[in-house]
Amino acid sequence: MKLGIVGLPNVGKSTLFNAITNAGAESANYPFCTIEPNVGMVAVPDKRLEVLSELHKSARTVPAFIEFVDIAGLVKGASRGEGLGNKFLSHIREVDAIVHVVRCFDSETIVHVEGSVDPLRDMETINLELILADLETLDKRYEKASRLVLKGEKSAAAEAKLFGALKEHLEAGQPARSFEFSDDDLELMRDVNLLTQKPVVYAANMDEAAFAAYTAGTPNEYFQQLAAEAAKEGAGVLPICAQLEQDIAELEPEEKQMFLAEVGLSESGLDRLIRVSYDLLGLISFLTTGADETRAWTIKRGTKAPQAAGKIHTDFERGFIRAETVAYDDLMAAGTMVKAREKGLIRSEGKDYIVQDGDIILFRFNV
Repeated sequence: MKLGIVGLPNVGKSTLFNAITNAGAESANYPFCTIEPNVGMVAVPDKRLEVLSELHKSARTVPAFIEFVDIAGLVKGASRGEGLGNKFLSHIREVDAIVHVVRCFDSETIVHVEGSVDPLRDMETINLELILADLETLDKRYEKASRLVLKGEKSAAAEAKLFGALKEHLEAGQPARSFEFSDDDLELMRDVNLLTQKPVVYAANMDEAAFAAYTAGTPNEYFQQLAAEAAKEGAGVLPICAQLEQDIAELEPEEKQMFLAEVGLSESGLDRLIRVSYDLLGLISFLTTGADETRAWTIKRGTKAPQAAGKIHTDFERGFIRAETVAYDDLMAAGTMVKAREKGLIRSEGKDYIVQDGDIILFRFNV
C-alpha cells in the first residue's frame, strides 16, 4: 500500500512524514521545501505477529509494510502547472490513497502560504486543483467515447454516458469518490485513474495545546469545521499533532509507551493513521507462521483463499488445493496448534472461502 502525504506548503506535511518514517526529510518554513517526493517504508504494527513468532520460535518475523510518499506542497493553479503542480499531480497518481494534511492551529512563527489559517479554504484549494486535473482527463475520454458513438460503436455508449455524468459531478465541485458508481461503472473506470477517486484521510494537524484540548473532549473550531466537511464526502479524519508525533518517534519503545500514557493516548498517530487507511482501502491481514518465519500479508477484504495464496506465490494460487485455517483468537484460546487441531478449530477451506482478518493459514497446493 502506498500513501501520498499532500497539503499546502507549511501545513506540517514533512514534519508528519519525518515523525512516521524517521526518514529525515527536509522540513523548513518556506514553500516547496519538498521538491522531489521523499519515500519511507513503515512496518504495520500487529501484536499478533509477536505472539505467533514467540509461540513457534520463528527464525524471523516479517510485518506488512506501508510506503509513505511526502509530495511537494500544492498551490492554486497547480492543475495549470503553477508552482510544482505538474510534479505534484504526477506523483499523486501513483499512490493508493491520499493523506491530506490540513493545518488546524494558529502560529506567529510558522507562516501560512495564504496568510491566515482556514481549514475549509485549504481543503477546497487542493480539492479544486485535483478536480480540475480530473476534468482535463475526463474531457479527453468523453470526447473520444463520443466520437466512437457517432461512428456507430455501441460499446462506447456506456463510457460516453458515464464520463458525461461524472463531468457534471466534478463541475459541481464534487470529487469523484462521492459519485455513485455501479459495478459496471467501476469496471469502465479501471484505467482512468482519477485523482479525486482515491480514498482520502484528512489529517487535522494541531499544535500541542489544541491537541491536548481535543483529547480532553474540546476540539477547536478549526477541527470541527474540517470534520464536518470531510463527513460530507465520506472521507476519514485523523486528529494529530505532527510535532508531538516527531517527539514520540525519537523515543525508545518503553519510553514511547510511557509518554503516550502521560498525554492520554493508547497508540501513536502512526498506528491510528494505518488503522484508518486500512479501513478506507478495505484492507485486512492474514498470517502465516512456523519455525522459519511468521509473516503478515495484506489483502483486500473479500479476497478468496486462492487469490490470498497468490500473494505468497503465484504457484500457490495456480495449484491451490485447500487452505488449513484457524482464527487467531481461536488459536490463542487453545494455546497451541496441536490443541487447536484436537478441538476441531483448524478448518479445511476450499476455493470459495473468503479470508478473514487474523486468519492463520497453511496453504496446500500442487503444481
